[in-house]
Amino acid sequence: MTDTLPPTATAHHERPFTRDPGRWEKESSRVLRTGHVRDHTCSAACELVLVHERTRWGWLTWTVPGDGSPPEIPHQIGVLTPAATRLQRLALCWLTRRPAQRIAVDTVPGSLRLAAAAIALISLLSGLFALRHGVPLDVALPAMLLAPLLAEYLPDRLDARAREHVRMVEGDVACRYLQRVAVLQTFLAQAAAGSDRYELRRSAEVGQGLLWDAAGLLQTRDTRSASADLIARERLTLQLAHQVAQILKRTAEDSTAGANQASDPGRPLGPYPPGPRPTTDPAARHAPHPPL
Repeated sequence: MTDTLPPTATAHHERPFTRDPGRWEKESSRVLRTGHVRDHTCSAACELVLVHERTRWGWLTWTVPGDGSPPEIPHQIGVLTPAATRLQRLALCWLTRRPAQRIAVDTVPGSLRLAAAAIALISLLSGLFALRHGVPLDVALPAMLLAPLLAEYLPDRLDARAREHVRMVEGDVACRYLQRVAVLQTFLAQAAAGSDRYELRRSAEVGQGLLWDAAGLLQTRDTRSASADLIARERLTLQLAHQVAQILKRTAEDSTAGANQASDPGRPLGPYPPGPRPTTDPAARHAPHPPL
C-alpha cells in the first residue's frame, strides 16, 4: 500500500524539518555555538540540547550529532491527546519551549532559574520603591518574596499539568517504530487540513487515536511484548492513508476533467439554432403571389 502514497508523504520525518531544511541548519548552528552536541564522549549525565519539531499531532525531538548531520531517529516523540481543545494544544507549545537558563549558586545546592533571579531583583527594587511611597511592609514584603518563588516553582507545576494531555516516548527502538506511524498520521493531518470533506477529517481523527494508543503501549510495555497490538494499529493507519490517497487522487482527476471541459467549449454551432430547421427557403416565403 505504501506504493500508492505520494512520495512526499513517505518522506515525512525521515530527517528533521523535512519541509523546511533551512530550519534545521539554523537550529543546528545555534546548538553548535551554545550547547552540548551528541558525540562519543556523551554519558548518561550529559544534558543534551534538544531541537523540537512541532506537528499537528504532537512533536519530534531531535539531538544534534557532533558532525552536524541530520539524525535519523528522534530522541523523543510526543503525541497529543485526540480531540484536543485549544487549551490542551497550548500544552504542546509549553512543553516544547526552549529550556530555561540556570545559574549555579555556590551557597545553595542545585541551580536557580535565570528568570527567577531577574524577577527577584525586579521585585526587590519594586518593593523598596513601594515602601518609600507609603505601602505597608506587610503588603510589600510578601509580594517581594512570592514573585521569585512563583518564577522558580510554577513552571514545574505547569509541566506536570501539561504532561497529562501528552504521551511521550523515548528510546531508539520505540521511537523508530512510532516514527513510522507518525509519518502516516502527518499525511492524514495535512490532507484533512486542506479540505472540508468529512472522510478526510474523520480519517485524521481516527489516525490520531491510533497514534495515541500506540504511544500508550510503548510507554507501558516494550516493543516485543506489544508487537501484535502495535502491528494492528500500524496496519489500520496504513489502510487509512491508502484510502485518503485514493480520495485525493480521484478529487484531482475530477478537477482536471472539469477544467478540460471548461476550456473546450465544443465545435461551433451551425447557421441555425437548435430545433427544427425550416423546410422552405426564406426568400420564397416573402416572394409576391402570382396574379390569378
